[in-house]
Amino acid sequence: MNKQQLKSVMISAVLGFSGSVLAQGNGHWDYSGHQGPEHWGELAPEFSLCASGKNQSPINIAGTTKGELPTLALSYKAAGSEVINNGHTIQVNYQPGSSISLAGHSFELKQFHFHSPSENTLKGKSFPLEAHFVHADEDGHLAVVAVMFEQGDENQELAKAWAQMPKHAGEQAALLDPVDGLALWPKSHEYYRFNGSLTTPPCSEGVTWLVLKKPVSASEQQIRDFTAVMKHPNNRPVQAVNARVIVE
Repeated sequence: MNKQQLKSVMISAVLGFSGSVLAQGNGHWDYSGHQGPEHWGELAPEFSLCASGKNQSPINIAGTTKGELPTLALSYKAAGSEVINNGHTIQVNYQPGSSISLAGHSFELKQFHFHSPSENTLKGKSFPLEAHFVHADEDGHLAVVAVMFEQGDENQELAKAWAQMPKHAGEQAALLDPVDGLALWPKSHEYYRFNGSLTTPPCSEGVTWLVLKKPVSASEQQIRDFTAVMKHPNNRPVQAVNARVIVE
């Protein structure tokens, strides 16, 4: 795959939930059975990295290295405009104009979506829900910010999206009350950083991962509502860290 082809795949992945089944068009994948994560690399040639990649996501975050990570510069608006059930997740698409800046490099927020249970784990701890905020720069490079949810108080911002959450795959709804992505983040923006991949086929690598250290809350009912719609866990198992360094 040449550079232009890789850029095309990465952009398609952002717009279609990090490599959703329909975004690439060839291999149908799922979270269990013969189309589950352990078989993704066999389903289509373009999914081969799911099996052979050395920088795959998600991971268990442990054995970190202390470093001087740049502060995240945030410019988010309340611009979550529509909510989609694509059969693999619930995704909120974002209108242009919101971004993060990492060491002066800007990435625009395209969408965020959810996994239950969490995909990444923190020192072996799994969370009942994880959100991935997917950003892309002008060249198609991706930066994903992961936010963990623990069971607790109802999340008021999450409730805006859940109120119109489509119950069936392929359905979408315009949000009457725009969602503010930043309101789903914890107050502390301290994070772990590592190089990784999409957590769904085609498992393309070269993704910058930023996992926020502090969780936010969602109620038991909110978590149950999501899992009831998905009807099955939608998390890829943690992958080998290999030679990667996890910086905090």
